Amino acid sequence: MYFQCVATCVCDNSNPTMTGDGGSLAKRAEKGQKFVLETHWFFPPLTSKSGHLGARLLPAMPTIRRLPENLVNRIAAGEVVERPAAALKELVENAIDAGSSRIAIRIEEGGLARLEVTDDGCGMLPDEMVLALERHATSKLPDEAIEQVATLGFRGEALPSIASVARLTLESRVRGEEQGWRRVVDHGALAEEGPAALPPGTRVRVEQLFAKVPARRKFLRTARSEYAACLDVLRRLAMARPDIGFTFDHGERRVFALQPNEALEDRVAQIVTRELKDNGVTIDLERGPMRLSGVAGLPTYNRGVADHQYLFVNGRPVKDRLLVGAVRGAYSDMLARDRHAVLALFLTLPPEEVDVNVHPAKTEVRFRDAAAVRGFIVSGLRQALATGDRRSAQAPDAGAMRRWEAEPSRSEASPVMRSIFAGRDWNAPTQSRVNAPGREWRAFEEQAFAAPQGRAEEAAELPADAGEYPLGIARGQVANTYIVAEAADGLVLVDQHAAHERLTLERLRAGGAEDAVRRSQALLIPEVVELEEPACDRLEEAAERLEALGLSIERFGPAAMLVRAMPSALGKADPEALLRDIADDLAKNGLDAERGALLLGEKLDLVLATMACHGSVRAGRTLSVAEMNALLREMEQTPRSGQCNHGRPTWVKLKMEDVEKLFGRH
Repeated sequence: MYFQCVATCVCDNSNPTMTGDGGSLAKRAEKGQKFVLETHWFFPPLTSKSGHLGARLLPAMPTIRRLPENLVNRIAAGEVVERPAAALKELVENAIDAGSSRIAIRIEEGGLARLEVTDDGCGMLPDEMVLALERHATSKLPDEAIEQVATLGFRGEALPSIASVARLTLESRVRGEEQGWRRVVDHGALAEEGPAALPPGTRVRVEQLFAKVPARRKFLRTARSEYAACLDVLRRLAMARPDIGFTFDHGERRVFALQPNEALEDRVAQIVTRELKDNGVTIDLERGPMRLSGVAGLPTYNRGVADHQYLFVNGRPVKDRLLVGAVRGAYSDMLARDRHAVLALFLTLPPEEVDVNVHPAKTEVRFRDAAAVRGFIVSGLRQALATGDRRSAQAPDAGAMRRWEAEPSRSEASPVMRSIFAGRDWNAPTQSRVNAPGREWRAFEEQAFAAPQGRAEEAAELPADAGEYPLGIARGQVANTYIVAEAADGLVLVDQHAAHERLTLERLRAGGAEDAVRRSQALLIPEVVELEEPACDRLEEAAERLEALGLSIERFGPAAMLVRAMPSALGKADPEALLRDIADDLAKNGLDAERGALLLGEKLDLVLATMACHGSVRAGRTLSVAEMNALLREMEQTPRSGQCNHGRPTWVKLKMEDVEKLFGRH
């Protein structure tokens, strides 16, 4: 018979009374340690010790207790304040919510040494300042309707969280009061408070961030990296509110100064890049309760990374996978896969249609109707680009422009000229020199008058409405590849293959070729693809969207999918490889049927683009002037003709002022 005995003991090594195995375990325990002693007995006895076989030391069951307030704030700070940029974001958002018209930001050592935010907002009374430093105390939720929140902050966690891991000085004065009030909290403990002299508004200073939390401090990056993160946060917040003036100082250096009440496109151009204003289109579209505004860069004006894509939902800067995917889908057939658009998009919709309470940092959102939002962004972007798509990135490459510069004058004759006049007797009669060209002159003719690379026909008279043609009138062809045209304001060079490739793609789409490419082709024998169960779950959820693109699948057991039909354009593709790619994309970007449809749609768009490429005018083909002009006129009428299917420009313009500069006329 087997018995087990369990007892809770408190160790006192000064006078151990236990013997045997239990006594030795008690001696090994630390003094005051609570432990559980478990012993085992067998009857009848198996040993000479009355059946006692042994004992072991077990940890005691922990006691549930309420954490102290300062520790709770420090734990919350791990989610809200992970680095100086996160603290700066919370402080500037509070200043914006306070109704400020001007906000001044100053940081030192990338925010590691000091952060300071000063605003001219509504300010706070002393009693309100006390509440503001308590958790879950806020003025931004007048009632319990959190789905109707219209401010950037609403959780009431930022200030107490920051004060628990830094020395925070809060000074504020309400407009109309004779003086303000100051309250200083040092890592969760009140250090001092009293009157303060400052103009109406609020000033918050954060110092010694994570000074008493070395485990967090050592994970911070260099001052330069932290400064870059702070700059990115301020750019996004300043872009979202062109009605507010912002100044940003890093140490003794003024980084930027933005005036209040600027136009949205002007504010975006100042913050992102000034070139965006000349190489982008303005967006202002509405669909029901949703509105999309901002500036979208032309496809030919792109970057190698996506760090110049600024997305906002109801004025809140966000980094949302759905919005990023929508942008990629809108530019899918106008950009190379390793290039990214430059844009700033502002989506406005009713507050109840979007959940901003997803993460304490409030950079993630969740939409009630994600498919409608994505469709609106894709169609809105394409529609906007179709209005300005006959343009490409206007400025020619600077390196190419430098190569147009004239060669410096020579101090001596060129080799060709030296070969002509070497050994010439200049005392000979003039007539013999002129009328009797020798082999030297013939050599000069061969070198100096080589066959031209360009070709031009006799120029026809300009039509009466020539000034209405943005791409001008064809004047010739260079290297059987580039069309030279004269426009009213400059010289236009057109890549005939790239231009015709885009025109062919748009013709295919207009003629229903896109639907034909996505038509379904049933497999003679349905193919079973074995995948992991979570991957099958994702594919099953996306099956309806994939069906619309020609891929017919259904669940075939817990860990397999049955492929019944493939898109006709991908008839030779491997069904297993295709499903794995789509499942991997769904896993990476979230469980969303739109994601799988986007990946498959990109593959089908690639087929359509390939068909257009092979059906276009090839480089090296001789075109008549009539054919060149016909190509130019069609480009002026075709959407997205400013770039080819791979994102390269189809034409560039050299303005007449630039031509005159090349010849020193300006």
